Amino acid sequence: MTSRTSRTEAAGRTAAADTADPSADTSHGGPAVDAITLGDVTLTRVWERFGPVDMTPEEFFPESPSNAWEEHRPLLVPDFLGDEKRIVNSAIQTWLLRSEGRTILVDTGVGNHKERPYAPVWSRMNTGFLDNLARAGVQPEDVDIVINTHLHIDHVGWNTVLDGRSWVPTFPNATYLMPKDDFEFWNPENNHRTVLGRGNQNVFEDSVAPVHRAGQTLLWENSHRIDAGLRLDAAPGHTPGSSVLTLTSGTDRAVFVGDLLHNPVQIFEPDANSCFCEDPAEARATRRKILGWAADNNALVIPAHLGGHGAAHVVRDGDKFAVKGWAPFDPYPSAPATEQAETRGALL
Repeated sequence: MTSRTSRTEAAGRTAAADTADPSADTSHGGPAVDAITLGDVTLTRVWERFGPVDMTPEEFFPESPSNAWEEHRPLLVPDFLGDEKRIVNSAIQTWLLRSEGRTILVDTGVGNHKERPYAPVWSRMNTGFLDNLARAGVQPEDVDIVINTHLHIDHVGWNTVLDGRSWVPTFPNATYLMPKDDFEFWNPENNHRTVLGRGNQNVFEDSVAPVHRAGQTLLWENSHRIDAGLRLDAAPGHTPGSSVLTLTSGTDRAVFVGDLLHNPVQIFEPDANSCFCEDPAEARATRRKILGWAADNNALVIPAHLGGHGAAHVVRDGDKFAVKGWAPFDPYPSAPATEQAETRGALL
């Protein structure tokens, strides 16, 4: 059974925003860490940032039916959709797992001090992510495994930190699990990268290659078992090497889906890709397959970028899906628009 192991003391979004200890907040307010248990695995949510992506739903999800956003508006506002501006809200966060005595991170956000010419709002960021990780009881040297579900800009940033003038692995004792297909696709030596690769400029060089040169990568393909309850599987479409992490422990099931879902609307409309999917047809097929498995196995669906309660159980609804219930994570308090950073087209 899914259960809470810690809870930020707040009565709701307003109370949390007004009373939370600033030293326990991310750069945009709210709980820095929040944990549940799934079987014998502890799952902790570690925030990097939350706020509006300066894109309308129609821009971000051009394949979504025009009426879907209004139909589901009560569920979407304010965690996933801004009320007045109609701008998509999204989170950047890392999932911290403690499984079989090991400390595992799933995706590593944007990172600090990195040059991002095609995503200027993410250039030279200076967030307190490592402080938030420390509040969860984890120092960089404690991490055993880092999982990058894919190698986009906002999933690999904290793979490395700046040491003088060089990028070095943030987690010196960790094995970094990277999909081989994405490693090869985003490698600058690959002349077949699509135009979307421009948004990933510098990312391979500063967040992937240094880890590989340090001998800390394990490039996997098709499937990779981490332990008795954790398995990585290829889930291509969003990128050639996109993957999902399946968790099985006791009677609990969960699937970390990366960017297979950016927003709950894609649960209700599983054929609605984001504008960042490399292979739209493959992304649609993969999304339907994974959501179907989650519905049939009562597995918690855990995307990379959902704000609010962060994860959901889903059920079949005809040839689509619906939200059965949300995970017991504290929702991230919505900060005033003037305090939120807007990211134009950068959330990959």
